[in-house]
Amino acid sequence: MLILDTIVGQASDPALAERLHDLSHAGQVETLSLSASDVQRHRLRLASDRGTDCAIRLERHQQLRNGSVLMLDAGRAIVVQMQDQQYLALKPRDAAAALELGYFAGNMHWAVRFAADLLQIPLNGPEDDYLERLAPMLADGRVTRP
Repeated sequence: MLILDTIVGQASDPALAERLHDLSHAGQVETLSLSASDVQRHRLRLASDRGTDCAIRLERHQQLRNGSVLMLDAGRAIVVQMQDQQYLALKPRDAAAALELGYFAGNMHWAVRFAADLLQIPLNGPEDDYLERLAPMLADGRVTRP
């Protein structure tokens, strides 16, 4: 098991990008595919795309992001790659429904983002779990799915 206990930097950093580019041409860049909930954790164990058994053990002040470089040496690099985040898009019927939906999402501690007149909730579990909780608002038309 390979223990990864620090973030070397970001793949977009010019100093690291060149080294990663060279290693990728040699087929020596491995990726760890993480979900949105995985990047919130500081300790987890998973396998890279090449099968390397990795244990991530980060200090509390360190935060994983897409492109975080967890290992970089002369012969290999390990980089975090975010999985595509799925969102539940919701459209409130009017301003009152928008306030109620926003209040409800906040009480549920759901992260949200806004896109024009839509509220988007990142899915960190089965979509049906979210829809079940939103059922009363969906049933009476206060909120619709575009």
